[in-house]
Amino acid sequence: MPEPPNTGPIRMLLVEDHDMVAEAIGLALQRDPGVVVVATARSVREARDATARHRPDVVVLDRRLPDGDGVALIPHLRGLGARVLVLTGEATAAVATRVADAGGSGLVLKSARLDHLADAVRRVARGEAVFDGNLLTGVLDRLTGRVRATGTSLTARERETLELLADGASTDEIGHRLGVTRNTVRNHVQRVLDKLGARSKLEAVSIARREGLVD
Repeated sequence: MPEPPNTGPIRMLLVEDHDMVAEAIGLALQRDPGVVVVATARSVREARDATARHRPDVVVLDRRLPDGDGVALIPHLRGLGARVLVLTGEATAAVATRVADAGGSGLVLKSARLDHLADAVRRVARGEAVFDGNLLTGVLDRLTGRVRATGTSLTARERETLELLADGASTDEIGHRLGVTRNTVRNHVQRVLDKLGARSKLEAVSIARREGLVD
């Protein structure tokens, strides 16, 4: 027999590493009697721990966190029973596709009005998907294969390399961070360029940002 629906307030976890943004969102949502912010987190690790401890109904998740990619965390949070609404500075079809493909329920711009965010949290808690209509069309096109998403063939290590390139890391710095040799880094970089159709590191980062692969 299915469990009866939860008639109490929506239990929400906020994952945001910028204190001012987190405080503004938290204060706005606390004024909504239908939403209770049960905890806040500032990193991937803290988000994992807080979700396991508090079992929120909805996690409002920053897309880019100090210790990793928020979107990559979505399957883990979904496995703990939470629906996930992603906060992002830029919403594109590529970003929305990554969120949807990972099991996320929606995407909200950080520049959106706070009452819009509260409404999105309520809709996600009801099981709805919250994507702008234009973005949703792009998501469906990519998920059904009508438009191939750039970067979908990148391996996890190539994605790490790309993110470090976007952060301005040198070959030596990338090698140190990944624990590999300079030659291995060069090989990773070349594969990233080939898969993105880029002629230089700068162009690869530009393509990746346009497609929502990095911030």
